[in-house]
Amino acid sequence: MTMRAEKVFKPGAYPTYTYVSRHYEDTDISYELRLKQALRTAGCLTSIIGPSKMGKTILCEKVIGLDNIVEISGADFNENTDFWATVAAKVELPYMGEITTERFSKTEEITDRDGKNEKYVLSKDKIIEYYIQHNKVLVIDDFHYASPEMQIKIAQQLKDAIRRELKVIVVSLPHRSDDAIRQNADLSGRLSLITIDTWKEEDLKKIALMGFEKLNINITDAVAEKLAVECLTSPQLMQYICLSICTLLEDENKQEVTDEILEKAYKFTTVNFSYADVVNTMGKGPNQRGQQRKMYETTDGKLLDMYGLIVESLAKNPPLTEISFETFYSRIIQLIKLSANEKNPEKSIVKEHLRKLQNVLEAKEEIYRAIEWKDGKVYVLDPLFLFYLRWGRKNG
Repeated sequence: MTMRAEKVFKPGAYPTYTYVSRHYEDTDISYELRLKQALRTAGCLTSIIGPSKMGKTILCEKVIGLDNIVEISGADFNENTDFWATVAAKVELPYMGEITTERFSKTEEITDRDGKNEKYVLSKDKIIEYYIQHNKVLVIDDFHYASPEMQIKIAQQLKDAIRRELKVIVVSLPHRSDDAIRQNADLSGRLSLITIDTWKEEDLKKIALMGFEKLNINITDAVAEKLAVECLTSPQLMQYICLSICTLLEDENKQEVTDEILEKAYKFTTVNFSYADVVNTMGKGPNQRGQQRKMYETTDGKLLDMYGLIVESLAKNPPLTEISFETFYSRIIQLIKLSANEKNPEKSIVKEHLRKLQNVLEAKEEIYRAIEWKDGKVYVLDPLFLFYLRWGRKNG
């Protein structure tokens, strides 16, 4: 029976045929084994930190099993959210309700009926008991999406819950690291810490090589290496690109992955991603007031202000998701074509524009928070955004 490509390459689901197990550097300890150990440690909260689209949730699904995971997002919580009501709702437990009791009395001719209504709220202990009895593991994904105040409230609730042996995993990004968890004195000694490293090219190559072999499609090691570089350390993006390649090969009735197919697949893959408004917002920067912005001519003939230069600098080779300011500044300088008596912008100007741009992005929805300027580095929070920036723009 011929295997279907969508069964092999699964960007948004558990990849049964292309799952790659990784190990801590220079050890024989796999991430799966480390997570198993953490979950077996009674009274401890598991904290998983790693970059976006690195397979943190897939790791949980591999170890725990889809039937036993109860996943909640940090975005599910605001200042008015009842933590335990949310936890109960995820497993369809009736957190609040009303019980009606009736009593009958009957004589020879008359039947009397009276009753009373009683409201109830399910106790935290009952919810925890349900999770334990049904072998459920609570996974709070994207913990950083909750406000700092809500993170502290959740941490307070989890302290008692893990003491009662509720199994909980908190998943977050490294540069927004879950300080409310990892730096919480009350949780000291009650944490199992797991830090997920970015994927190495050799591991990403395995996804492509394993999958295409399963589909009897020819792919060279050199082509797999190119894919591993372009997918920006993200196994999810690798799955997307490989699925796009399969679709194109089928459409063109081919069985070999060439460089021409690769470039088509990169551009084809970006059709899945809706970052056009994000790029436009970044390029415009904050609302313009007062004097006109300084414009710079670029080496490829464009005329851009500093916000436009920032966007173009992110897209340059080699693709990076973490860029030191010196490297970032160098990229901007390389983009500018100086005329006579013109000077390069000062470093302080670039930093000020990065700060203002971050303020613009933070005031908008989560999808707009694609980059972060922090501690002297520019972080690309979403590899899919950077991939779109490189291949999805009409003038890209």
